[in-house]
Order: sequence, then C-alpha cells, then structure tokens
Amino acid sequence: MREAASRRSRRKGAGDDRQSESRVNLYDEVTARIVSELEAGRLPWVQPWSASGGTGPGLPRNALTARTYSGVNVLILWGAVIEHGWPSQSWLTFRQAQEAGGCVRKGERGQCVVYADRFTPEAEKERATREGGDPKAVPFLKRFTVFNVAQCDGLRAGLASDPAPLPEREIVPVAEAVIAASGVDFRIGGNRAFYVPSHDFVAVPPQPAFFEQVNYYRTCLHELTHATGHVKRLGRDLTNGFGSKGYAREELIAEMGSAFLCAALGIMPTVRHADYIGSWLEVLREDNRAIFRAASAATKAADWLLARHREAQAARADGRIAA
Repeated sequence: MREAASRRSRRKGAGDDRQSESRVNLYDEVTARIVSELEAGRLPWVQPWSASGGTGPGLPRNALTARTYSGVNVLILWGAVIEHGWPSQSWLTFRQAQEAGGCVRKGERGQCVVYADRFTPEAEKERATREGGDPKAVPFLKRFTVFNVAQCDGLRAGLASDPAPLPEREIVPVAEAVIAASGVDFRIGGNRAFYVPSHDFVAVPPQPAFFEQVNYYRTCLHELTHATGHVKRLGRDLTNGFGSKGYAREELIAEMGSAFLCAALGIMPTVRHADYIGSWLEVLREDNRAIFRAASAATKAADWLLARHREAQAARADGRIAA
C-alpha cells in the first residue's frame, strides 16, 4: 500500500512539475514577444490596426459571444492584427467557427491566447478543514487557440462585428463624458500633465496647448488611469519614486489603460511616454509575469472608468442626472 501510494505521489509530483514548467514557458513566451516589439521601437498597445484602411480602433472580441478579450490577450491579438494586416478585431476558436456555420481555412495558423485563474485543490480544502484556516488557492495558466474571422470561410451573418469608428466630431463628447463620470478632481491649466495621489487630483494643460487636440484626451485618459490606483478606487501602490521600477510599472499600466480606453471609445491611441521604453524593458526582462500583471491592472482600470460612464448614462436616461 505504501509503495503504491508512493508511486502515485511521484506521478502526481511529475505532473505538477510539468504544469509548472508549461506555465513558466508560457510567461516567458509572451514576455519575449512583447520585449521583442519594444526593442524594435514598436509599442503593442499603439495603433493596433492598419493605417491603410484596415480595421479601426477597437478591443479584440469573440465574434460569437461579443465578449471582449482582456489583459495581455489584448496585446497578443492586437499584435497579430498588425503582423498580418487583418481587417477585423473579431476572433473564434476552431469549434466556434464550425458553430457559426463556417470553418477555418486549411493551412491557417491560429493565435495562442491565455486564460488565468485560481483553483483550490481538494487536498488543500481537506487540510484547511482538518487544521483550520483558509484553504490556499493555486494559480493556473492555460492556453487556447483562436483564429481571426479573416482566416475563416462561410461564417453566418449576424456575428459580432467590428464597431464603426466614431466620426471626429463625436470623439470629444464621449471622452468628456468618461472624464466627468469618473468623479476624479480634474484641473485644467499649467503646462504639465500629472496625477497627485496624496491630494487625489489630475492636472492637464488646456486643450489648445496640444499640437493635435485629440492628444488632449489621450493624455487625460492616461492620467485618469493613474487615478484609478488611488486607495479608495482600485488600490494600486502609487508611492514609488520617479526612476524606480515601481514607477515604471505604474507608467506601463497607465499607457496600456489609456490605449484600452481609446480603443473602447473609438479614439486612435498613441504612446505618450516613449522615453520610458528603456525602463519598461528592464522590468519585463527581470520578471516574466510583469506584462501579465500590468495588462491585467490596465484592463481593471479601464473597466472601472467605463463602468462609471455607463452608470452615468443610465442615470441620465432615467432622469436622475440632468442632461
């Protein structure tokens, strides 16, 4: 009995080791891809669409469920759209393409995306019951493959389509509405853009100070992403000094948060702090999970701001807020 149990234990341990190795390799693989883009002077969260009439601004989405991808998957799928020049931000698994009445074309290669979550092993639950305390959840990361709709044939009509880009005249009101709905103290004036965590306010120069006026909104969304980190909102660490790795991580979150917001609102994003590329590379080379954490935090920040915008719209529709 003890020998059999020992063999099972060894087999289980080997399986755990393989899963752990696979997880590390996946972190390495994605991080290496992002580092390669940064080293080439390209930022995966900037202009993830063709400049010659391809797809417009938008977050990548599942064509069958209309659910948008989040976190590091946004960067992975944007990068694939850039690389292949596909005219869509919509994706399907092989099986979903069949469910949609079509198929993936023969010879097409899919794009690997990742799913992260946590689970509590039964043995850990039993230990917690026996010894007391809370059971410890184990993080896991798994990959699956998706295909752009441009790689598929015969898909039925009515799948989730790419949103039409907003006309330039509509961009300003939408961005202004997101700013107002955030509830953040927003001050316009001076010649610098910044967020002050200790007093919880954002300051930006007046819009006429920007060479391209839409850059005003990209900058506002960058600073608003910083503001979501305040302890009364999402509670990120905003105490790191300029030049530190913690500071670089927060700037990475703000850059991607602004890009995700721009994509959701139909605004063409640009990088605001290209001079941080060196410090971002240093952070990513040291920690193969840094880009995962930053992209996840950026998604949470964008979602927080967009949720308040939706709440304000609903309140206005109900007559609770004056139009």
